[in-house]
Amino acid sequence: MRDRVVVVSGPGRVELVEQDAAELREGTFRVETLFSGVSAGTELSYVKGTNPYLHVTWDTALGLFRPGEASTPYPVTRLGYMQVGRVVESRTPAVEVGTVGAMTYGHRSGWVADPVAERFVPLPDDLDPLLGVYVAHMGPICANGLLHAAADLCGTDVRTLGDGVRGRRVAVVGSGVVALLTALFARRHGAASVVVVDPTPARRQVAEALGLETLDPEADDPAVVLKTRWNHAAGDRGADVVFQCRGQDWALQLALRLLRPQGTVIDLAFYQGGADAVRLGEEFHHNGLSLRCAQIGRVPRGLAPTWDRERLSAETVELLRQYGDLVRKHVVSEVAPLDEAPTLLTDLAERRRSELQVVLTG
Repeated sequence: MRDRVVVVSGPGRVELVEQDAAELREGTFRVETLFSGVSAGTELSYVKGTNPYLHVTWDTALGLFRPGEASTPYPVTRLGYMQVGRVVESRTPAVEVGTVGAMTYGHRSGWVADPVAERFVPLPDDLDPLLGVYVAHMGPICANGLLHAAADLCGTDVRTLGDGVRGRRVAVVGSGVVALLTALFARRHGAASVVVVDPTPARRQVAEALGLETLDPEADDPAVVLKTRWNHAAGDRGADVVFQCRGQDWALQLALRLLRPQGTVIDLAFYQGGADAVRLGEEFHHNGLSLRCAQIGRVPRGLAPTWDRERLSAETVELLRQYGDLVRKHVVSEVAPLDEAPTLLTDLAERRRSELQVVLTG
């Protein structure tokens, strides 16, 4: 048996190669890929050659990037973390043949998994399996953003994802997939207002089709607009919390300007080029602001026992039950066969093509 696998062999070089499928051992199961979502930020950083793992060593013990051999050198053979597969063989009682589940094994036609070592999230029958690409990892990324906002307000006593946004004014900078799902999470969990700020007209149109309010930062200064609208007290205006979801320095600078005094930016972005334009001597300093990185590798300190990845996946399923039809119609912009992955990924990386969410089939 052979599997087709998407491999990045070097900057700008993406291939679809055939590999011998792994042996089905006792305690493992085999899935056939149904859908595989493309994460435009992380994946394209490997295609572009901008991911730091390609150039330096990640010291896991110290939590530092250090000079040395690349932690993930080319060829990159496991690209992507948004897969949905159907179990076609199983040698474990934990996973039944025929079950459709969300996983994170990269763009490939099939995979052999160990349920003890890897996550397999069975999808409910009432959920469109294509939307399952968000359940294992992408949705939890966004849910973890809300969890960080809740921890910022409540410490370790977080009961629901809404604890950080319920009744509060929320701004979301960016309108890619992470931003849109985060905004929908905030609306679902009771935010008083949710405004998406992004300069790209087509992206704002998608946000509006999802029922979200938008602002164009190139038309009017959104900090002035929102601080005029959102009044808390004398000298206290602006967003209670801002979710920063666009990996560019101007976006983080804008997010800081949107906040009320002592407000918090929850940052979900990946700044591949650094953040030279961020100015910490202005609003950040004078308004006493906070910046928290909501990286999916960890939930807020003290919450791991009650808010594990399984719970964040369950929250994602509930979000998709409420908004799945809209997400399928407006967020998923391209569905293409796996064979087209090399051309699609290189076109996206070189900006010959723009898509919000690509989903590969088979």
